[in-house]
Amino acid sequence: MDECRPILNTGLRGFKVASSRISDVDGDIGKIVYRGFLIQDLAAKASFEEVVYLLLYEKLPNKEELKAFEARLSAERHLPAEFIDALKTRPKYALPMDILQAGVAMLAHHDSDVRELSDEAASRMAIKLIAKFPTIMAAWGRIRNNREPVDPSPDLGHAANFLYMLSGEVPDDEVARFFDVCLVLHAEHTFNASTFAAREVASTRAHMYAAVAAGVGSLSGELHGGANVRVMEMLLKIGSVDKVEDYVTAQLDAGKVIFGLGHAVYKVDDPRAHILAPMSQKMGERTGQPQWFEISQELEKKGKAIFKERKGIDIFTNVDFYSASLYYSMGIPLDFFTPIFAIARIAGWVAHVIEEQFAGAAAKPVLYRPESEYVGDYCGPDTCEFVPLEDR
Repeated sequence: MDECRPILNTGLRGFKVASSRISDVDGDIGKIVYRGFLIQDLAAKASFEEVVYLLLYEKLPNKEELKAFEARLSAERHLPAEFIDALKTRPKYALPMDILQAGVAMLAHHDSDVRELSDEAASRMAIKLIAKFPTIMAAWGRIRNNREPVDPSPDLGHAANFLYMLSGEVPDDEVARFFDVCLVLHAEHTFNASTFAAREVASTRAHMYAAVAAGVGSLSGELHGGANVRVMEMLLKIGSVDKVEDYVTAQLDAGKVIFGLGHAVYKVDDPRAHILAPMSQKMGERTGQPQWFEISQELEKKGKAIFKERKGIDIFTNVDFYSASLYYSMGIPLDFFTPIFAIARIAGWVAHVIEEQFAGAAAKPVLYRPESEYVGDYCGPDTCEFVPLEDR
């Protein structure tokens, strides 16, 4: 084998593979925009439904448009009876993200729009998926605990409905608003792994459900969607503020990472972390569990300082760092943290699928087909001589 041949394990880092009008992330200055709007403005002033409308239709809705759009989502939240029956046959130990991925495929069986490759059909499928994601996960959260699913309420918005269907209790306005902001913050983030997976499948002209199922599968990996679970497990292991410094030191001594610190894109703190932190603090106070925010705050401080001292470089807080303690304080099970990510990110996925198949179709080749650098020189510069089985 030629030892001088480079091995190209780039992970596509730094490569621009397509144009998009949907969102932009400038990691050097911590700037995120959806369709030109700053994430801070959307989180402070818009509902998740407004953000979904923006991602799908390239504009914020007026009052009449928003009311009609909310009605469309409400009409699509229910699941087919056969779907619920199928969920009841699943093993209770099944991973929630596997349930969601299988659920996406099952929904395709009930939708005649899969036979039509058009912008209009894709938009209808997008709305169905956005509406049904929270219902699927809330239903599974109850079924696996031997409880009957709760039907979505026509009187509640998207965020409040999920919390209601999961717990059976209507959340108060503040908790519903906090969760709504979480959905806004996670709705879209350019060509992340799951979005790229969805777009790659969409580029083959597969239907919306196939592309979204790929996105769900990608998000299920712990390096993508599971980071805030690892953050919460870390907080639970630390247990109290006075143990933070020893934990950080031990982790770095062992060559391990501090979950929630560091990101492939950001060279400053993720702006979403600064929006989530005060909500985490408030939820901790409300529920009598302030320690999770307090440990997080101390961990951020000590982690950054010790990392700087050891490595001589800065490390920055990402979106997972404070979403973990926020969800935990809301009473959401740890293994539902990643499905919540999907409940939000479905808005971005479907917008990208539509852009890939229709809006951006003329700007790039029909489908993604990267190349690889073959380094398997098993028999030197020549191909290997095949030896029959009986002579091996």
